[in-house]
Amino acid sequence: MRIAFFEIQGWEKPILKRMLKKHSLTFFKDPLKLENIEKAKNAEVISVFIYSKLDKKTIDKLPKVKLITTRSTGFEHIDIRECAKRKIDVANVPAYGENTVAEHTFALILALSRNVHKSYLRTLQRDYSIEGLKGFDLKSKTLGVIGSGRIGKHVIRIARGFEMNVLVADKHEDDFLAEQLNFKYVSFNELLKRSDIITLHVPYSKENHHLIDKDTVKMMKKGSILINTARGALVDTAALIYGLDKKILAGVGLDVLEGEEFIKEEKELLYNEKNIKILETLVEDHILLAKDNVVFTPHIAFYSKEALERIIEKTAENILSFVDGKLEKDCVVC
Repeated sequence: MRIAFFEIQGWEKPILKRMLKKHSLTFFKDPLKLENIEKAKNAEVISVFIYSKLDKKTIDKLPKVKLITTRSTGFEHIDIRECAKRKIDVANVPAYGENTVAEHTFALILALSRNVHKSYLRTLQRDYSIEGLKGFDLKSKTLGVIGSGRIGKHVIRIARGFEMNVLVADKHEDDFLAEQLNFKYVSFNELLKRSDIITLHVPYSKENHHLIDKDTVKMMKKGSILINTARGALVDTAALIYGLDKKILAGVGLDVLEGEEFIKEEKELLYNEKNIKILETLVEDHILLAKDNVVFTPHIAFYSKEALERIIEKTAENILSFVDGKLEKDCVVC
């Protein structure tokens, strides 16, 4: 198979060459667009990221293509209807960082529960006193998990390893999963009232904009902790400030901020310097970051060596499965 890769980075090439050694590979740093379509005219398989625009006009210029595989979860940059008309298969990477984000969630939880961030800043000042650094154990505490999808399940497993009690709020309850992982489904409001730590693991939509607002913060247990590694707009920033000022919230751990909705795929932060600059501006004057009981990381929950490699490996697996006529259903867009 003649395979053309666009928006490729240097470290990705060796993995692809190793896994697809029987095929003819070409690599291009730039996105695929109508202006550079000649580079792909003989390709039978095309692999892109989200800045390549595969609309009808572009697809018209690709008479030999049989498979388009995007190295992303989203596929809005591909004209799915046109591909279906032409019987071109389209595949994506539906998941790659479930355990990665779950582990980062607990990094934030532990930073707050054991005052790691405060200790670090204090030692930078050559202050080794322990006053004000008393933490608390996770064992026997109640963790409220909002969303028990791919990431939420990993969070629950880790929490059970800490011997935490786990409550889950999810529109789609799975009794077998609850029994297997030893957690209890409760209503959203009950979870807020009973949890010592609340962590968000749901996708963003218009329906759940500001899922956590002033009213929901008021329901939370006094002295609780909120963690958000999902999407910034799930949480109303003003509500967080209110909760911290009123001491309803003892701490907040954030990997995302309200206002960064322009980031559709985490991996965009590796490719697009403009997005990084916008994020820098957003963070610079953020009132939350001045509080010593807020821990913030700059959208890196997904960012591990293994997670990034899984994207490339899954892309190669998609191509190999397609060649063998066994493309996995969960990776097939059309």
